[in-house]
Amino acid sequence: MIRIILIYGILAGAVIIGSLIAGLVLNARHFPEWAGYLIMLAALSLIFVGVKRYRDTMKGGVIRFFEAAGVGLGIAAVASALYVAGWEIYLWATDYSFFAAYMKGAIAAKKAAGASPAELAKLTADMTAMAKAYANPLRRMGITLLEILPVGVAVAIFSAGLLRFSRLLPARTHLPKSSP
Repeated sequence: MIRIILIYGILAGAVIIGSLIAGLVLNARHFPEWAGYLIMLAALSLIFVGVKRYRDTMKGGVIRFFEAAGVGLGIAAVASALYVAGWEIYLWATDYSFFAAYMKGAIAAKKAAGASPAELAKLTADMTAMAKAYANPLRRMGITLLEILPVGVAVAIFSAGLLRFSRLLPARTHLPKSSP
């Protein structure tokens, strides 16, 4: 079980980190937030694949909900840990300049939308408070973890609910090839 959790968790984390790096290399600064969550969801679909693999290879094609959920949550935890570590490495490599650029972009967007000086002052004060909170590594890691972990938990529970039915995508049996 641990082997499958690690393999599929590392694969899911690598896909998410790879897409993050690709976005940064391609300078996709205005990447929509929903697209990021869509990439996470696609990568975390490996939870389903990992739980199915565990069910088919280790459990003879039958698994109970809580055991499947445990495997799925394990994969989600590994992928989430890799995502947090990848984000921390990115921040370190860019001298922690992300939030300053994010703040500048948010204020510029609000200004371009015609916000009043009072609205801009409030946004600036709110963003400054957020920047102070984001400077704390444990708080920042918690925020980063909350970006991915709920998606992973949802996929794990959904996968466990589906894969507890052994008739759903049953394990393939490999029959020996007959000679002509």
